[in-house]
Amino acid sequence: MRIAIVGTGFVADFYITTLKNHPELDLLGVMDRDAERADRFARFYGLSRYRTLDEVLADARVELVVNLTNPSSHYEVSKAALLAGKHVYSEKPLSTSFEEARELVELAESRGLSIAGAPCGLLGEAAQTMWKAIREGKLGKVRLAYAEIDGGPVHLETYQDWISESGSPWPYQDEFETGCTLEHAGYYLTWLCGFFGPARKVTSFAASLVPDKGVPVRVLTPDYSVGCIEFEGGVVARITCGIYAPHEQGITVVGDGGVMTAKDCWDYGTPLRFHARTPLGIRGEKRPTLARLAGVGPRRVKLVRPVRFNWKSKGANPMDFARGIAEQAAALAERRQSRISARFTLHVNEIVLALQDPAGMGSPRTLATSFDPPEPMPWAR
Repeated sequence: MRIAIVGTGFVADFYITTLKNHPELDLLGVMDRDAERADRFARFYGLSRYRTLDEVLADARVELVVNLTNPSSHYEVSKAALLAGKHVYSEKPLSTSFEEARELVELAESRGLSIAGAPCGLLGEAAQTMWKAIREGKLGKVRLAYAEIDGGPVHLETYQDWISESGSPWPYQDEFETGCTLEHAGYYLTWLCGFFGPARKVTSFAASLVPDKGVPVRVLTPDYSVGCIEFEGGVVARITCGIYAPHEQGITVVGDGGVMTAKDCWDYGTPLRFHARTPLGIRGEKRPTLARLAGVGPRRVKLVRPVRFNWKSKGANPMDFARGIAEQAAALAERRQSRISARFTLHVNEIVLALQDPAGMGSPRTLATSFDPPEPMPWAR
């Protein structure tokens, strides 16, 4: 599929360095409203450059637009692409407004187009391995999940010095104004929604713990959120997201028959561990250090396939950022629903907004969206 990238900022490096894992994706060129940034990015990677968004949209060869602009521009750019007859893959979220996100999905559906969005971690080896264990009953009946996405005290780090491989600074003002929940909660929400299907209700709390992070901001956005999600199938999940508490990015899924954990949602090969809820296993839950010393602690789980893909980029995590685009392109070619479908992406977008803005979205919030559960990857069945 022939694609064009709009937005060549910090995250674009992660997409470019993983595009080579998917030779079926033909990148025709890149574009950014900042001409200097676009020139630098295009020179660094040896790419063609479009001068304007209109030029991208007027190129009949472009079948899919990859929208990597800042979140406040996602809606505008994606809508323009859809109106021009292009499929869209968007960085998270589809929009910072639920109504705008829903409008984009309905617009795409009315025109027979595909729209999907990051993150695509559900397609990774670790997530697929955990999902397979759940489907096969290894954990027994699953009733509970805990997910932590704490990025550490960013305001105490030298974030002004974070530079991508091609030379773009981390967009800290955009990050702080958009909010860490909109930026990060989707990484585990896509796992949870993939595993357990649509959610029914979200109860949430959010706060700005550190209003002054050292840079002027135009809007004060929560830097901490916690929510409880009730899934239609009966599973309950608690998720926290913030940039103040110590760094923690793990997930724990608890069933009657066992407990499985993953260490880091940003790593497709993150270590997975499992222990059965036998009398010995339950005693180990109470005394985990002793259990490990005695050799009866959680066992490492072998991934369904080895993780082998290119991802090297300065500051990157071992994620195949382009895998979501490849899945969308494959679904279009095969005339099937994408595993990261428009309705799946919209549902995650609604949950994220409910977590970050409980006052505006309502808490508890009965969700207005749903989706058809995705299929596992062929190699994980």
